[in-house]
Amino acid sequence: MNHLKNQYEQTRYMLGQKIKELFAKDCSGHDYWHSLRVLNNAEKIAKTENCDEYIVMVAALLHDTDDVKIFKTTDYEHARRLMSDCCLTKDTIDRVITIIREISFIGTETVCPASIEGKIVQDADRLDAMGAIGIARAFAYGGNHNRAIYIPDCKPHLNMNEAEYRTHEGTTINHFYEKLLLLKDMMNTDYAKAMAKKRDKFMRDFLKEFYDEW
Repeated sequence: MNHLKNQYEQTRYMLGQKIKELFAKDCSGHDYWHSLRVLNNAEKIAKTENCDEYIVMVAALLHDTDDVKIFKTTDYEHARRLMSDCCLTKDTIDRVITIIREISFIGTETVCPASIEGKIVQDADRLDAMGAIGIARAFAYGGNHNRAIYIPDCKPHLNMNEAEYRTHEGTTINHFYEKLLLLKDMMNTDYAKAMAKKRDKFMRDFLKEFYDEW
């Protein structure tokens, strides 16, 4: 048991240092601290599910290392390299890559991960896109990509497929309707569903206040 705990903590530390360096210059809301918050969410959810907590931890830390919004990599090369540098097994690498491949929100082509570990990491990532932090990240990303805060006659684009979602350039307020307000009903685990209700309400209250002030 102590050996497994030590392995967990050692891998957690080494991967944490590597992603801290990888995301050092990110200002889009997909930074090192986002990865740590996702890990924190994932570890809490994992305690309530029958899962491989080690796989959950590795996938949570590396889930954004090859995100197309940030990096121009192929075949998850960053994630593969970081895991290889930490001497993780081929089985671990394959399982983590499968999770990373499945968890992203991509409009109508979003999938539910096949494994419970993937479901946990997907929920953990989605929770960080909601609530107060989700709001802050949305505007950070919008500013980083030269997006307007709000244009009254610019309506949200709903039911976008992956290609449309990846290339769409709208306002940050529209992003709430195009993604953020959809997340509550897309959660996989009971723990995340409970957390999502609170964060969803906070975002809806924010939007009401925003429109009142506008």
